Amino acid sequence: MVPFSRSILVTAAITSLVAFSPIKAFAANGCGGASWYAVYSKTASGERMNPSTFTAAHKSLPFGSKVKVTNRNNGKTVVVRINDRGPFIKGRVLDLSKAAAADIGMVSSGTAKVCYELVG
Repeated sequence: MVPFSRSILVTAAITSLVAFSPIKAFAANGCGGASWYAVYSKTASGERMNPSTFTAAHKSLPFGSKVKVTNRNNGKTVVVRINDRGPFIKGRVLDLSKAAAADIGMVSSGTAKVCYELVG
């Protein structure tokens, strides 16, 4: 009977640790592909997409997060606010608004290799 009670205690202890431990569900920094988009539909956050603002889509960063994006080809950077979800193409980590893409020199190419870091 003692081994059974001990296993219940251990299971309860592990469950409580997991339940109350903070879990980061997103990568605050990373590198990968980026693309840009310029549509006027609603974003996943509920606001209207505006291609002339500095915004971006990311799969899991919280809406409102500020992210510094660096174009690895030319070193140019821009700070964007996450307001949408995506991109949903393998290897891509961000979808930038047209204004943000223009700021880092990737409009004509359509895509670029970027690194990003959470700044706020």
